Amino acid sequence: MAETEEQIKARKERERDELYALDISDAEWQSAPGTEEHEERVEIAYLPGGAVAMRSSLDHDTVLRYTEAEWRAFVLGARDGEFDLESAPGKGGAAAE
Repeated sequence: MAETEEQIKARKERERDELYALDISDAEWQSAPGTEEHEERVEIAYLPGGAVAMRSSLDHDTVLRYTEAEWRAFVLGARDGEFDLESAPGKGGAAAE
């Protein structure tokens, strides 16, 4: 039996609450190779259940967390060019300059 829209919303809210309740104080943060310690860069940490946490190297207090499904959708979208600034005229960034 398929989930109703209300059930899906409730499940996603539970997943988000559980994800943000995780203690990630011992997480191993990784960033792209070739970046200097003093440079701002995106850092990610792999969490239990395939989830991922993401933060800026200059702001360790603001951490975004994604379920495995959310992270997979983001990575696949990035690979497909969904976030390329050149393909999004008028939406800010380099393409709007």
